[in-house]
Amino acid sequence: MAYRTGYEDGRFVLGDGRVTLREHTPEDAAVLADGKPGELRWIDGVPGEGSIGAAGTTVRASIAGQYRSPWGIFAILRAEDGVALGSIGFHGPPSPAGGEVEVGYDLSRSARRVGWATDAVRLLVGWALERPEVRTVVATTEPRNGPSQRVLVRAGFERIADRGALWTYARTRGEP
Repeated sequence: MAYRTGYEDGRFVLGDGRVTLREHTPEDAAVLADGKPGELRWIDGVPGEGSIGAAGTTVRASIAGQYRSPWGIFAILRAEDGVALGSIGFHGPPSPAGGEVEVGYDLSRSARRVGWATDAVRLLVGWALERPEVRTVVATTEPRNGPSQRVLVRAGFERIADRGALWTYARTRGEP
């Protein structure tokens, strides 16, 4: 997969076509966890609830000494103008035993239903599956969340099992 990677202002950045993913440092995440936009221009003025919750997870991981860049949360930016559309990221670093990492994502209401989530998932998951420590990327959805399930299927995931009340999808290295 062809994409751009690098660091800007100490943040890992990943880009491809119309989407750029910009890592939130633990300091950035602390601002987001308070529901504030930080230095980003959000399409709806402020981050969405899912982005706020994910930022809180990054903050807690950092406080516990378990945060490892770039295995945290990223802003999904519209490449043409840098407007933040939502967040995507990992629930933590890959498991050492099985090479599994979990992803989650959230889009602001005004950014939904035009392919931004699919583009962001494809980009982040493609990058992750090229890392030697990652063999499988998983994601979970609520059974009634058809839009999220369609994003995962378009990004090459298959439903593999259930985790409690959630449906689990996976994509493994070497599979399309």
